[in-house]
Amino acid sequence: MTMHRLKNALIAALVSAGALVGAAVTVQASTLDSILDLGEAKNAAARKSQAKIDRLADETRDLLSDYKTVNKQIDGLKVYNSRLQRQIDNQMTRIGQIDNSIDQVTVIQRQMTPLVIRMIDGLEKFVELDVPFHVEERQQRIAFLRANLDRSDVSVAEKFRQVLEAYKIENEYGRKIDAYKGNVEIDGVERDVNFFRVGRIALLYQTTDTEISGAWDQSSRSWVPLERGEYRNAIMKGLRIARKEASIDLMNLPIAAPEAK
Repeated sequence: MTMHRLKNALIAALVSAGALVGAAVTVQASTLDSILDLGEAKNAAARKSQAKIDRLADETRDLLSDYKTVNKQIDGLKVYNSRLQRQIDNQMTRIGQIDNSIDQVTVIQRQMTPLVIRMIDGLEKFVELDVPFHVEERQQRIAFLRANLDRSDVSVAEKFRQVLEAYKIENEYGRKIDAYKGNVEIDGVERDVNFFRVGRIALLYQTTDTEISGAWDQSSRSWVPLERGEYRNAIMKGLRIARKEASIDLMNLPIAAPEAK
């Protein structure tokens, strides 16, 4: 009886011990799962944090690259702005000079018009007292200059240029030889003649039949006849040279000697 009870008690103790071990194993398994889950959660959080760090690092590198690029652009703009400012300063200086010139132009224009008038008057008087060659052409040129004086569509500068051009033409007359046709009153009769001009030192004529020749005498301001045999061939030769029909050569012509002043 006693043995039977001990046996039953031992069995009961073993059963209780097994139950305790099973419970402990169950608790330990549950704890391990929790630890594993926690570790996995930490790893996931770490991976997420690392991804965020990598993304921020890439963004930082991009921002740094943009910053360096912008700085280079700023340096370039500073150089460009500095150069542009110098150009603007030079332009402002030039504008000031132009403004001063504009102010002076008004004064010059007021002085130019009387000067142009005096130059035309002087030119007209000069032609009147000069050797009478191309008289009509020269008088028409002077008339043209006078007509332009009252034209509002012609600037003062252009009027002045035209007068200078007329003076230049008159100056050229004194350095060239010339041959042209015209007429001269000989013994009360208008005769067709060929004129031969040597600058302003000689103006001669010869009738178309070459029989009569004459020269302009500036002191008496009249035509004087020439001996037929003395100058006939020389004048004919001069006419051919002036027309470029013969080469330049020496000629015996009636030239007035300069007078002592």
